[in-house]
Amino acid sequence: MDMTRRPVAARSNAMITRLATRLAASQITPNQISLASVGFAALAAWTLGWRDGVGDGLAILGIELRLLCNVVDGLVAIEGGRKTALGPMFNEFPDRISDGLILVAAGYACGLPGWGWLGALLAVLTAYVRLFGGAMGFAQDFRGPMAKQTRMHVISAGCLVAMFTHYGLAVAVVVVAVGSAMTCATRSLAIARQMALP
Repeated sequence: MDMTRRPVAARSNAMITRLATRLAASQITPNQISLASVGFAALAAWTLGWRDGVGDGLAILGIELRLLCNVVDGLVAIEGGRKTALGPMFNEFPDRISDGLILVAAGYACGLPGWGWLGALLAVLTAYVRLFGGAMGFAQDFRGPMAKQTRMHVISAGCLVAMFTHYGLAVAVVVVAVGSAMTCATRSLAIARQMALP
């Protein structure tokens, strides 16, 4: 098992694996799929600013398609045998951009820009802590409580609730920021414990 790879249950989903198989047989590369995730994140960020039911619905679609790209690019690269030398870079960098676009936009959309920026900063920090652990020779730690998929699902849920009450997205943005801070702490403590072992 590749300990640098995030465990994702969706990789065993039959529809997703069929999609990945078709993409692996096409001219589309895993790196292009990774870049497409940024496009879907930008769609979500843009439509979050509409602050109406249509915008919320499109934001959810953009967020979930971003996550789909994040699963499929790895399936095409690894299981599909299309891995490239630059793959690790394309696997990480678009995620950081996508997190920032969505979380900052969500913060402005609900009137809490500071919380949105804080959530985006802490989302990057969770990845930094994980990669730091890997650089120290430990298995990369993908634990939560607010890992990437959870962050995005919370914002999606906030958009859904926002169709009925303005406070839905605001609560989601705060939960993501607080949960990301907790994630940084739990991952850091886990690394510290491993470093302290004789």
